[in-house]
Parts: sequence; structure tokens; C-alpha cells
Amino acid sequence: MKKYLIAGLGNPGEKYADTRHNIGFVVLDAFAQKENVSFKPERYGDVARTKIKGREIILLKPSTFMNLSGKALRYWLEKENIPLENSLTVVDDIALPTGLLRMKKKGSDGGHNGLADIIRVLQTGGFPRLRIGVGDRFSKGSQIDFVLGRWTKKEEEIMIPKVKKATEMIKSFVAAGIERTMNDYNEKQTPPASSADETTSKETPSE
Repeated sequence: MKKYLIAGLGNPGEKYADTRHNIGFVVLDAFAQKENVSFKPERYGDVARTKIKGREIILLKPSTFMNLSGKALRYWLEKENIPLENSLTVVDDIALPTGLLRMKKKGSDGGHNGLADIIRVLQTGGFPRLRIGVGDRFSKGSQIDFVLGRWTKKEEEIMIPKVKKATEMIKSFVAAGIERTMNDYNEKQTPPASSADETTSKETPSE
């Protein structure tokens, strides 16, 4: 039976819940709920398992904090003997407008600490990822506050259907492959921009 590792990046703990940086966790939670499976704490993260069309899917929310995501991915890839091309990393991206979804076969870290650590640990950027736009409405020097800040109400309205679509993209990645999924789902149109004059609550980062 083919195995797939779907890793949603984020930071563990209530302090970071529902922040832009944790959209990977949100998508995996939604996918697990749709498949009626639950996460359980295991080594280096919370893990849930399900099957789609004869393929086993392992969902991973690393407990290592964003900057050490590579350790968790490498452990589960090796433990389950999953080829790198059968992994998908779900991650926030400030280079994309809020809610825009784009799957890629490979790439650089794009300034994302989680991706940077995965590339460092695996010694390659050649792994599939699902990039979820969170926008870039922050002033110079305040990027960390922005990604660790919580969604505005307007952003939440945009993201709710996008999270559902992201779960569909994961299912397609497993069942139909990355090429078909990119052709069918990758978005080129810019989704509605979130209101620039809405205030965003901020968290003081510790990681």
C-alpha cells in the first residue's frame, strides 16, 4: 500500500492557535475532521491516519515549533519509509495574497523558517508543498508580528472556503497526483484582498 505524509506547519500551543503562521495546522484539522479521524500525540508531533482509494495517509502536525520542522518530517518519512515525492508540506506564504492556493513540486524556502529548516535537514528543496497566501500587510520589520498575529474577521471570511479547498487539494494530491492537482486547482486569479484598515491583534513572538 502506498503511503503519503501530509505535514501542516505551525507552532504548538494555545498561544499560537488561529494565527496566520498556523494555517497548516488548521488545514490538517479540517482534513482530519472530514475523514472522521483524530490526532494523537506521537514522537515529534500529533499524528492522525486515514486511507483514500487504497492509499494510507499520515497527517502530521509537528510539535517541534516552526523553526525545527525538519526534524519531525525526516523522522516520519524514515519511520514510515515514505518517498519524498509522496510528502506534501502545507505552509503559509506572505508572497501570495490572502487565501490564494498554489501547489508546487519544489522550491526555495522563500524566507519561511519552517521550510528553511526542512531544506536544511533534508538537504534538498525538492519536496512538494501547498502554499497558502496570508498576504503581506505589514510594515518593514514587523513580519514576525504579522504572521504570528490572528486573522481579521474579513480574512476569516476569505479563508473559510479556502481551507475547504485546500483539503480537496490534499485528497487530489494523494488520489490523482501532483500534476493533475496543480492543473485542476492552482489559482492564478487574485482572491479578494482583506481590508487594509482592519486592525490585527498581535502576539509577541517567543519562537
